[in-house]
Amino acid sequence: MSVFFLMCLPSLGHASDDTLRVMLQGQSSSELAALVKREGGQLTHDLHIINAVGALVSRSQLNNILESGLITRHIDDLSLAPPEPEQESCNVGGALELQITGAELRWPLFNKGRDTVMLTELQIEWPERLGQLESIYFAGTPIAFNKKHAKSPYHLTVPPADNPANLLYKQSDLVLSFTGHRANSAAVKQREIHLSAAFSGGCIAESIPGYDRYGDDSYFPTEVGASALHKLGITGSGVTVAVLDSGLWEQQYLLENTSGKARVRGRYDAILDRVDSEIFDESGHGTHMTSIVANSAPVIRDGKATGSYQGIAPDADIVTVKAFNKAGQGDFLDIVRGIQWVVDQREALNIRVLNLSFAARPRWPYWLDPINQALMQAWSQGIAVVAAAGNEGPDNMSIGSPGNLPYIITVGAVTDSWTVAERDDDYIPDFSSRGPTPSGHIKPDLVAPGGHISGIIRPGAELTNEHPDYLLSNGEFVMTGTSQASAVVSGIAALLLQLEPDLSPDDLKCKLTSSAELAINHDGMLTYSPFQQGNGYVSATRAVTLGQRGCGNEDMIIEQDIDNIQHYEGPAIILDDGSPTLPGLDKMFRGEESEKGLSEDRRWGVKAHIERSSPTQKQGSSSINWHHQYMQEKALIDELRQDRPQAQ
Repeated sequence: MSVFFLMCLPSLGHASDDTLRVMLQGQSSSELAALVKREGGQLTHDLHIINAVGALVSRSQLNNILESGLITRHIDDLSLAPPEPEQESCNVGGALELQITGAELRWPLFNKGRDTVMLTELQIEWPERLGQLESIYFAGTPIAFNKKHAKSPYHLTVPPADNPANLLYKQSDLVLSFTGHRANSAAVKQREIHLSAAFSGGCIAESIPGYDRYGDDSYFPTEVGASALHKLGITGSGVTVAVLDSGLWEQQYLLENTSGKARVRGRYDAILDRVDSEIFDESGHGTHMTSIVANSAPVIRDGKATGSYQGIAPDADIVTVKAFNKAGQGDFLDIVRGIQWVVDQREALNIRVLNLSFAARPRWPYWLDPINQALMQAWSQGIAVVAAAGNEGPDNMSIGSPGNLPYIITVGAVTDSWTVAERDDDYIPDFSSRGPTPSGHIKPDLVAPGGHISGIIRPGAELTNEHPDYLLSNGEFVMTGTSQASAVVSGIAALLLQLEPDLSPDDLKCKLTSSAELAINHDGMLTYSPFQQGNGYVSATRAVTLGQRGCGNEDMIIEQDIDNIQHYEGPAIILDDGSPTLPGLDKMFRGEESEKGLSEDRRWGVKAHIERSSPTQKQGSSSINWHHQYMQEKALIDELRQDRPQAQ
């Protein structure tokens, strides 16, 4: 059974045709291991955390094992391999960075599809101060156009397809020259330019607005308030975060904290069942997630360090666990073994947070999922687990496993539309998976930045080969997904644990969810349902100041779940048309889609909603008393200000 980084069908293919790859559960993993060996099978995994083993056996050996009376559950279809994904015939990506030099613009284009394609159309928009379009080159060959009409916006149909120079094989550059800047004019920024290139086969590459500078800032720590905490000395110091992923490239800002001290406390390869000095990251995904959590590179502005850092918890210690291969696939037995190692080492390595940036389609009820069974043990033993919701939105009930486990912190994505200071254009993208879970629980628990997140990656990693257009000129890599969002929240969890080391996983979840900011429309109705936004947009600063204790998983007893005494259903109701709802949801949410990008209607958080420039609510307001919540928050903030020590 395999799990891709974000969504796949369970599968695995390592056994021969006459050998079964199985998982066996009973009362004791040691007892089961002895049974497998007696029957002549090969033991592959000792999973004492869930009283299970993995093994390679023949059908007759399995039959004998099942007749022993020691097996309470078995899974015998782990050797089934998934079909190979079919490569798209037309898939062209434009580099995320435009290379702008004076009056020349260069845009690398990459053919990631199966077939060679031909450039057929161009659409170009540019600021007036660049002047007129002077020349267009594609793959080093000029493209003819009428210069008299070359004003922005300019649409060009590329000359007939019999010109072989317009073919895109692997990578070619589109180069545009303009008549030049006006005197003393400001430098052109990428967000002022829009390019669209259409190709035969129907695929289109478009430029993106981008951030003003890469390398000096990663931006997402500012958006969630972590940067403000960095400047107060809250950097995750003394807290260990385990990242179960594809390994780690041992780069300086990941190996060392902000003081230059080594901080990778443990390395475990769950695929090979080996503790190594280095867990090589073939994929690049694990390095990228670790960078989001703990990159210790300083944020630079105007040539000076600002006091904040490019990872959320730059002084957190790191444990890296490898359970995913070069292709981003992971055997669920390896994943359970990785979780088991983390739990076994929790005290020795002070592991308080476990980041799981992957998801698979749920195959069993949450309490029967072997990964979830291991995670319930981790949670009950003091490790806060943060998992990606999945990238299978916008369909309802698309939350992946292990994010469907009700106890853990499940994170969906929000994107900032490439603007850091402007929050009114932040929205939940379609890819972010929606709840409820199959057992009716509300998921995700909250949302966090997951759009175009930059981070460190190993040069030559598989992800950079598959997506060369996402590689930045400074060597960093940009990725989008709930994987990135979960890593952001794992970093925030480390910040909170530095301040309050006695926080239990339940209280940490409560701190995060009780302080998150819901998206609210002008009329007081929720912009997104709880199945889309959970408790809202995560905020590190609000979690510190306004986060509560006592509300995490308060209606569930995890020990009873582990012992199979009681399992829990959530409050979701499935209507006759198959859509999910909640009691009273129609008084809080209209079910209308929110705009993508800048919105005059949507505001994140009760403060922004109440204090918006036109505060009068429309008729038919929500049943939620937002003004009362606003006054409660204001009173708490005022109390904190009064309690603040006065300068002498």
